[in-house]
Amino acid sequence: MEISSESSSMSQGLRIVRLVADREKWGRRLLGVSQLASELGMEQSRVSRLTRELCDLGLLERVDKGPFRTGSRFFTLASSLNSGWIREARAELVSLVAQFGLKGRVSVRDGCRVILLRSSTNQGLPGSFVKPGMVTPVWCTGSGRALLWDHSEEALETLLKDVNFIGVGGPSAAHAPSEVNELMERDRSRGFVVAAEEFEHGVHELAVPIRTPNGNILAAISVLGDSAKVRSKEKKIAKTLIDAAERLTAYAN
Repeated sequence: MEISSESSSMSQGLRIVRLVADREKWGRRLLGVSQLASELGMEQSRVSRLTRELCDLGLLERVDKGPFRTGSRFFTLASSLNSGWIREARAELVSLVAQFGLKGRVSVRDGCRVILLRSSTNQGLPGSFVKPGMVTPVWCTGSGRALLWDHSEEALETLLKDVNFIGVGGPSAAHAPSEVNELMERDRSRGFVVAAEEFEHGVHELAVPIRTPNGNILAAISVLGDSAKVRSKEKKIAKTLIDAAERLTAYAN
């Protein structure tokens, strides 16, 4: 059977996106046009054309002719194919902004990384780096530590054993798995995560896990903003986050 040029281009484009996404997921060195062509056994000129088209679609992005990474449209499409909870998360984030005037996020974990899945609309100016697909560390963010809620001390040691803590995070960031565990034990006693300047100076983040109906952690929902504003409403924000997480669990299949 003859394969049309359109379907061939689509197939090759999907191969490129899959390779870029996989390398980013596993923390491997990202690739440019020539390296992608070599890995996939494709002509460099064809890879160059396809990657330009994929960048125009937002499925890939590239800064200053550097290596390619997955673009915001890639994560938007992935979200749209997910179950009802992620669609309902949009309304929950809108409600959080309306109540508290702070930023809201829904994130998932991939190993030692937190991937932003959905954010409120008050995240910054157009072109801000805060967009779906943004990656942050799991050990020094509120959403990240909420995603580690069920990890034992041994599990944390295993997960974080090869992490380089030096120079990462804000002034209150943990610098060893044992310190992460201490923060987790403190937060479990009150039922929600408080990340006070762990990732950025002057920023507090409150977070709780979102669970599946059978109790597994699916994602995290968080609120973050100026330290003073968050502290003044900490208990009310936490209660609102817990209620939102419970509602989203009902939509998680």
